[in-house]
Amino acid sequence: MESCALTSTPVSESAFSEIVFRQPRLNDGADIQELIASCEPLDVNSTYCYLLLCKHFADTCVVAEQDGDPVGFLSGYLQPAERDVFFVWQVAVNGAARGQGLGKRLLSEVLTRPFCRKARYLEASVTAPNDASRRLFNSFAEEIGVPCREQPFFRSEVFGSEAHDEERALRIGPFHPNAVQGVEW
Repeated sequence: MESCALTSTPVSESAFSEIVFRQPRLNDGADIQELIASCEPLDVNSTYCYLLLCKHFADTCVVAEQDGDPVGFLSGYLQPAERDVFFVWQVAVNGAARGQGLGKRLLSEVLTRPFCRKARYLEASVTAPNDASRRLFNSFAEEIGVPCREQPFFRSEVFGSEAHDEERALRIGPFHPNAVQGVEW
């Protein structure tokens, strides 16, 4: 998981009163891909992939929009083998919205949805140079009062011929849903 900066679409200083958090809709797929593409070092997937996220994983993805434009996106899922583990795939935040807690709001938004209320752990993977994601997840864990542990996840050689940094797993928890819901971001 990686977070990013995007420089278009300015976000108001009063931020969250004007930002709407919602499930993605099918017509968001192309805009989400554009947001992700603008957010290096995120891996950009096909528009088809983002359409599938909007259609099949709307309960576990969040769009943050302001004035009809996406300023943030989180994709994730409950792990099939461990239904109490929510895995964050990508978090993208518009550059003008960074430093305002939007990433933590996206995490909180998805974890407090009825579909995700049984999650007791949050997992994500990060590459070594991705300090922004580490800060996001460590800060989130600190805010809800639980540990964040790091361990190996995918070594670079498992990516085959694709040049890809090693992914490290971050695991936050265990937490109670009320711990997430009660925090003011």
